[in-house]
Amino acid sequence: MNVVAYTLLLALVGVERIAELVVSRRHLVWARRRGGTEYGSGHYPWMVAAHVGLLGGALLEAWLLGRPFIPFLGWPMLGLAVLAQGLRWWCIATLGKQWNIRVIIVPNLPLVNEGPYRWLRHPNYVAVVVEGIALPLVHTCWLTASLFTVVNLALLRTRVKVENAALAQASDTGRARRC
Repeated sequence: MNVVAYTLLLALVGVERIAELVVSRRHLVWARRRGGTEYGSGHYPWMVAAHVGLLGGALLEAWLLGRPFIPFLGWPMLGLAVLAQGLRWWCIATLGKQWNIRVIIVPNLPLVNEGPYRWLRHPNYVAVVVEGIALPLVHTCWLTASLFTVVNLALLRTRVKVENAALAQASDTGRARRC
């Protein structure tokens, strides 16, 4: 895979992120019409910045530092990145209108325990962690993979605390859903 093909891959992931934003916005409107409440909005802009940084950092590192594609690393990492996308969209499909990139609790909705949520409490974040490592390493962008992983883990620590607290509060009041 040459750097132009890698750039196309990153662009496709960027388009996928825009699709997520569109879906999330529709779901936010749906949730607010049903009395949904947002939790932890302060960390949201930082998460957006980190994900933009992941794509931009990988692109810049590949081009400016001339990172090579090494097949024995790149192909498995591409496979992991594709699997992470599959897991992400499985989460989105499982949650339906309850899925959002923000932490939104809608009254009187049951906690989702189907799909990947049967086995993991936060499967979407597993996808994010895997993708954050794998996508840059497709083209040996180890600086981006390392920096994003550190930043992302700090953000996810906050995000999971916020989400767990919101879900616990919702469960106590009879309203719950998953992110």
